[in-house]
Amino acid sequence: MNPGIQHIHFLGICGTAMGAVAAALQERGFTVTGSDENVYPPMSTFLEQKGIKLTAGFRAENLPTQAQLIVVGNAIKRGNPEAEAVLNRKLYYLSLPETLKEFFLRGRHNLVVTGTHGKTTTTSLLAWILESAGLEPSYLIGGIPKNLGQGARFRDSQYVVLEGDEYDTAFFDKRSKFVHYMPELVIVNNIEFDHADIFNNLDEIKLSFRRMLNIVPGNGMVLLNADDPNALDAASTCPAPIVEVGFSPNAANRITDVRYHPGGSEFTLFETRFSLPLVGEYNVRNAAMAASAAHFYGIPLPVIAQAIACFEGVMRRQEIRGEVRGIKVIDDFGHHPTAIRQTLAGLRHQYPGARLWAVFEPRSNTTRRAVFQHQLPAAFEQADGVLFAKVARLEQIPEAERLNPERVIADIAAAGKPAFYEPGVNEIIARLKPLVKSGDVIVVFSNGGFDGIHARLLAEL
Repeated sequence: MNPGIQHIHFLGICGTAMGAVAAALQERGFTVTGSDENVYPPMSTFLEQKGIKLTAGFRAENLPTQAQLIVVGNAIKRGNPEAEAVLNRKLYYLSLPETLKEFFLRGRHNLVVTGTHGKTTTTSLLAWILESAGLEPSYLIGGIPKNLGQGARFRDSQYVVLEGDEYDTAFFDKRSKFVHYMPELVIVNNIEFDHADIFNNLDEIKLSFRRMLNIVPGNGMVLLNADDPNALDAASTCPAPIVEVGFSPNAANRITDVRYHPGGSEFTLFETRFSLPLVGEYNVRNAAMAASAAHFYGIPLPVIAQAIACFEGVMRRQEIRGEVRGIKVIDDFGHHPTAIRQTLAGLRHQYPGARLWAVFEPRSNTTRRAVFQHQLPAAFEQADGVLFAKVARLEQIPEAERLNPERVIADIAAAGKPAFYEPGVNEIIARLKPLVKSGDVIVVFSNGGFDGIHARLLAEL
């Protein structure tokens, strides 16, 4: 790393992770500036309060002449005027994961949580356990854990908990972000096909996980889902120690005696009874992974159990947004068929006897494509009624590759279930209003804002 760095400029500074790292560098005494297309609260206010100068819009003249390092965000593409100026002027630039590695991760105990599903909840649980144990961890999480109140924090701790995303690093580095995180402990929750915009098939995703597992040191640890053949296959050549966690009889850390009730779940691990205020088998597995990681670092089991018992969950993960006339509206980030299926199964435990209405916006880079055309109908099996919105940003996808939501709805309706394709939020609300009654639960699945549907539903109902 260039030792003379004093001024750092961020391209795309208002992303959650970018903003958190920019603020942490400013606190360490660097001069930090940044630009972004969308400069608006709360991130803009947060950064300006830290004394960071922000510029709205991308222009070559935004680049400070005195900046010795340019951090290029994942959303920045070729053709961006500032990115082009950086390349033309031969400036020193790094991706955000490389910046983390250079300034925050060297010499630390880095605990990296990976997998197609459950990363955010597991990372949040693990950071909360370490926080409860007084270890004051740094953390970077792709969501906001309610116990911690923020998704990112950097301190002078020996411990860094990171949500390890398999998505690509930057326009100039197509490797997964997690290969830069210098992992000492890795959790592999599960591996499935996702991110159809950057991976062609499951084998490419497994290769990415193998590359990351290949850099875990000999004194580190890999915690592997014992019940997932893809995870077991990806780790088959891993040189670091592996402990399998799961329900399978050959799991070293075996989860037993699981009980579900409307207020949460209970399970036994390490001959200790754990009580978790979240429902569903996948959340039990998330908690068992976090408990296994904390146990590896010597945190006493009663401390782990106490932290898990008072875990409040993550915003936008089965989050109740309100209730009106006895009808609950729940917000969930789920967009992959497996995540949708598991969330609906969990809600069945939580609200036995309630009618479940699922509203889905095909918005992720994978669900906008036809990749899951045939898996999506089965994902909604546990719902009593299903509504699909139009595919987001349809024009970006070649016609032959697009998801056909009307076809998915026809397949669901053919199984004798109320199912409707309603392109916009107004139509969805108009369709739902006469159908729902007291005691019903509406769960909205979207990884975006979905035109403020939650508040509009509550107002209209």
